[in-house]
Parts: sequence; structure tokens; C-alpha cells
Amino acid sequence: MGEKGSKKWIQRLINDKPEILNEQIKRNLRFTNDDEIQQCSPLKDDNYAEYRDKKFIDRLDVRLKIVCLRDFWPTGGPHWDALGRSSKGNIFLVEAKSHIPEMMSTVRAKDNHSLLKIRESLERTKDFLNAKKMVDWSVGFYQYANRLAHLYLLRELNQLPAYLLFIYFINDSEMNGPNTIDEWKGAIKLLHIYLGIRRHKMQRFTSDIFIDVDKIR
Repeated sequence: MGEKGSKKWIQRLINDKPEILNEQIKRNLRFTNDDEIQQCSPLKDDNYAEYRDKKFIDRLDVRLKIVCLRDFWPTGGPHWDALGRSSKGNIFLVEAKSHIPEMMSTVRAKDNHSLLKIRESLERTKDFLNAKKMVDWSVGFYQYANRLAHLYLLRELNQLPAYLLFIYFINDSEMNGPNTIDEWKGAIKLLHIYLGIRRHKMQRFTSDIFIDVDKIR
């Protein structure tokens, strides 16, 4: 079980107060009220497991019929902080943060074949989004970039009704996290400018969700 930071809060949110998240998802993505949302992970009765690689695809109960995961990304891909499905077939990939330094990351793969596959898929995603070509997505905000790449794989390459949710927790004093939405929005704006994706083709399939940890303590 997560003892602090985003791991702690996403577990509490999903297991104790899922209605807070579901309400925001429906509002932000303009889903109808009859589209019931079910969280697939991290669940208490599943040991709070986080899924990656083929296991996250299986957990969402979908199939990649056009471009398979192994052809797009090497083994050891993203650990998804949470996964969800809706009664109308929509699927959700979730990345959570509780403090701004947590947004920074760089690719860790060492194997040359893996690095090549990662870079090729990041470039395919950049090209599709018309992002700045000169920016290296494998450094700086790599985690955000590879999450976008996986949305591209599911939504565009495999025509699945996938959505990417970024959850930003407010008032995580233990991690010295932002106390306001505006603080998060400033950091997110900088990230978007750096990656060259202030406006992009998959924007309506992504959502920034801000949740005060005081509501889920």
C-alpha cells in the first residue's frame, strides 16, 4: 500500500472515494450520467496492483487488433497508476501526481533495441500531433510523453475509445505539493510548451483532473 505521495492518494481515491473521480471524468469529458464508470486498478482486493505491458491491456479487457503492443513499445513500459472502464465501452489510462518535481523524468531503458523502439514510437506520436520536431521527448517530461504515445497506440492506431487522464492532487503537504489549481496549471503549461503540444489532435481525449486530498483523507 502506498505510504505517501500520489501512490497513496490514488489508492485512497479509487478505493474510498471513486465517486469524486467519476463525477469529474463525466463532467470534463461530457459523458452522460448513464455511462457508469468502474475502476479496474489499483484495487484493495487486488493488493493495489498497478499494471503494465500486456497485463494492462488484459486488465482493460481489450484487444489491439491493428498494431500490437510489442510492435510499438518494448517490455517494461509504463506502470499505470490507475485503469478504468465505462459501461459504454470507454477505457481510461490514468497518471497521477502530487507534487511538481514528480513531473520530471527521463527514459531509463539501456538496451539499444528497446531505446530505438521507444524513440521511433515517440517520433510517430510527435508527427501525428504536429509537435515540435527538434524537442527530444525522451528527456525532461518523458513520462508524460510516453503516456501520450500509448493513447496514440490505443485511440488512433487501434481505434479504441481510450482516454488519458492526468490526476493532479492538491494540498499534499507531506510532499510539499501545490495548494492551488493555478500552481498546477502553471507547471502543466510549461510542460506543454516544452513538448510543443499546446494544442493537438488528441486533446479532447485527454483530461486534467484536480482533486483536493482533504476530500479523500
